[in-house]
Amino acid sequence: MSSHGPGGVTGNSFHGPVAFQTGAQSTLNVNHYALQPSPLDAPADELARVVGVEWDKEAQWRRLLVPAPLPVRWRVTHRKVTDRVAGATAEGRRARFTALPGLAAVTREQLRRGGGLTELHAVYGGLASGRILLVGPPAAGKSAAAALLLLDALRHRAAAAPQDRACIPVPVLLTLDGWDPSRQSPTKWATCQLTRRYTLFQDRGGREQARRLLESGRVALFLDGLDEVGGKLRNAMVSALEQAPFRLILISRAKEAVLTAKRGGLGGAVALEILPLTPSDAIEYLLDKSREQPPPAWRAFTEHLLAEPGGAVAEALTSPLAVTLVRDVYAHDHSVDELLDKRRFATREAIEDHLLDRVVAAAYTPRPGDCPRWSAETAEQTLRYIARRLSQDNTSDLPWWHIPGWAHPRPRALAVGAAVTVLCGVPSIVLVWMLTHSVYTWLIGIPSALVGGWAAADRFTELSDPQRLRSSEWRDTLESAGWRDIFTRGAVISGVVEWLATGTLATLTSPLLPGSHTPPAWLCYLTTLPLGFTGVLVTGRGYRIVAGTPFLSAGAGAWYDDVREFHNRPAVAETRSIGPREAWRHHIGTRLVLGLLTGLAAALFTAPLLAWWVGLGTGLASGVSAALVVSAMTGPVSNLAVATALTAVQLAAEEGTPLRLMSFLEDARRRNLLRTSGPVYQFRHARLQKHLASRE
Repeated sequence: MSSHGPGGVTGNSFHGPVAFQTGAQSTLNVNHYALQPSPLDAPADELARVVGVEWDKEAQWRRLLVPAPLPVRWRVTHRKVTDRVAGATAEGRRARFTALPGLAAVTREQLRRGGGLTELHAVYGGLASGRILLVGPPAAGKSAAAALLLLDALRHRAAAAPQDRACIPVPVLLTLDGWDPSRQSPTKWATCQLTRRYTLFQDRGGREQARRLLESGRVALFLDGLDEVGGKLRNAMVSALEQAPFRLILISRAKEAVLTAKRGGLGGAVALEILPLTPSDAIEYLLDKSREQPPPAWRAFTEHLLAEPGGAVAEALTSPLAVTLVRDVYAHDHSVDELLDKRRFATREAIEDHLLDRVVAAAYTPRPGDCPRWSAETAEQTLRYIARRLSQDNTSDLPWWHIPGWAHPRPRALAVGAAVTVLCGVPSIVLVWMLTHSVYTWLIGIPSALVGGWAAADRFTELSDPQRLRSSEWRDTLESAGWRDIFTRGAVISGVVEWLATGTLATLTSPLLPGSHTPPAWLCYLTTLPLGFTGVLVTGRGYRIVAGTPFLSAGAGAWYDDVREFHNRPAVAETRSIGPREAWRHHIGTRLVLGLLTGLAAALFTAPLLAWWVGLGTGLASGVSAALVVSAMTGPVSNLAVATALTAVQLAAEEGTPLRLMSFLEDARRRNLLRTSGPVYQFRHARLQKHLASRE
């Protein structure tokens, strides 16, 4: 027997009969059927482990678990967002998704009763349509609720029996920014996102695994940021997601969800609205770590909340964002009772603006054991600048590789061009003089150095083009291509074979060359060794390093992709999610080291032969010149992380931002002003980004 679908049983095999004695001369034959292990079991389990590690850490950064989380309450929304509830429960009809093991099918009565986080997980795992819209007003705690639900779903999967685990999807939270439904199906887009975020899916085989996990329903997607995209694009996304083969939770502000529903909503979905907090919820959270006798200011504040549940303070604290801001701003400052001044804080908006005004200063106030590296003024100025840049780009995502587009590239390009001209020009002039011994040395050497500097500046300028940085050509080096990914077993074997073949060919053909200085076999193998090294790069994932480098870029073109795909089977030592600073550090280190090695390969390609034919001095000069030029062009000049660091220096001079901008961003994340979504940063909340962007 077999059934199809995410909750179905497939691949049954017969393992019987087995005989049992039940009495004198009697035998009972029992047929045993066992579920054959699927090749997707291991990657699904590993993905669940990595997502769990990622979100346990992210929940800690966002302070979702400690102190105890704010309660999550929901109900089916009364807004016109989706069709009737019966369409989601499919009672009396065929269910699109069967209930997950350990959970029951959800009924209309259960949905109408609403509930908390436990009931939300029951709806997630038991809803027949597998489609949930999680809506609410701004700052209602939708993203936090989705994160807590994701952690509950992971715990449920981990606690299930091994035979049931294959039927429970792995929840993954993604943001919708950057998806164009007219070019990519939901499955293809999600496959690219999984490949980008997790080293488990880095090679081509891994991408195929990610696609199969999605198509078989073994991954459930939590999609945030639907309300951040434009109206037409939002409608196109919802329409495209209609036929997605996996369980789906869409997170959106209620207003945008209603506007989307007017032009066609998500079929079969149920819209659940996050309910506001009560004064008792806020008090329990705010006094969680307080002593039995809270300070007088806090006591007066909480008593006011209970005494005036309809006042401006109580209204403001119906929002989880406002509650957490009160805790962050006044955790070490007991003047919280200033919020009770009805002349200063007559409305909810006045209270929220006051808290947002003070949150950055509170995060960077020196305290015992915590002396911030940057002042509150510098931090606020930097975060305001970043918020304005993101608002101008109409996005909430901050990829570090887009930072080079924030400042005009000319000053950086001139600095890089001048450095390359000086660094590489002197050895080139010396080499020309050693070869010609004439007055034409300066006429040849200086223009050559200037041309090299101009080429370096032009190549460096290309890194400031955001459209170029989004293209697939940067994917291998932007994300997580490590040494094992580049120097794969297949690529190394291919490079060794290429080296031995070219070395043997050079040894056999060198006697046919005119002249009496026939190089010996060892010299032929030595000078062809760089070809083997670059063969490893272009066959693996380092082909962008040598692209455009003379004599070393054979195979770096797109026409070589089939060969590269055949050999691109990296053995990832550790599966992990990729964070922004980790990706930046890895990129700057890997590209610089590979650039240096490529420069040494270029030197080894030219120096020994010139030393043999012309002389040792000329050979050394040519080697130094080749190493410097190629190392500069394939290393810092082509390095996105270097471009980001130099842009930070330029922004420090022009905007007053920190010199070490990446360190600042990570520190702001630690202080709960920023958060991460895969390899990009985001503001803690869209409301904070909007507030900072509007301030002068």
